[in-house]
Amino acid sequence: MFDMDRIDQAIVTQLRRDGRMSNASLADAVGLSPSACLRRLRELENSGVIRGYTAIVDEPTPGDTIVAIVQITLERQTDDVLRRFEHALRGCAEVRECYLMAGMTDYLVRVEAASVSDYERLHTEVLSRLPSVTRIQSSFAIRNVLRPVRG
Repeated sequence: MFDMDRIDQAIVTQLRRDGRMSNASLADAVGLSPSACLRRLRELENSGVIRGYTAIVDEPTPGDTIVAIVQITLERQTDDVLRRFEHALRGCAEVRECYLMAGMTDYLVRVEAASVSDYERLHTEVLSRLPSVTRIQSSFAIRNVLRPVRG
């Protein structure tokens, strides 16, 4: 486990706000020289604290897609069953997020579909055919009330 001090935490906080900021700007924001900042940044990356960088893309305008939150229950939770399910789910382009859960359902999945009929197709032709699925419960989002923080 990597032991982060307040400067490491400040670096992570700044990068959460803007993952594309230059090393010089990051160093200035956390009070380090650029070389010391870059060294710490590499340590955070190598230790796995920072696992990667991503782009946050604006959500489509309302009416372009629907968002469904899908709870999926499997017949059992063996390593093989979980691995096969997760591998198959990765092939579904409509899936935006997937969480292995503790509790009543095994997975919580966020999907986007073009319409209700498109979701019906996804449910019938994809989700219900995933390995070991025994139950699917879907809820539809009305609107997103929290947007990603931008710096």
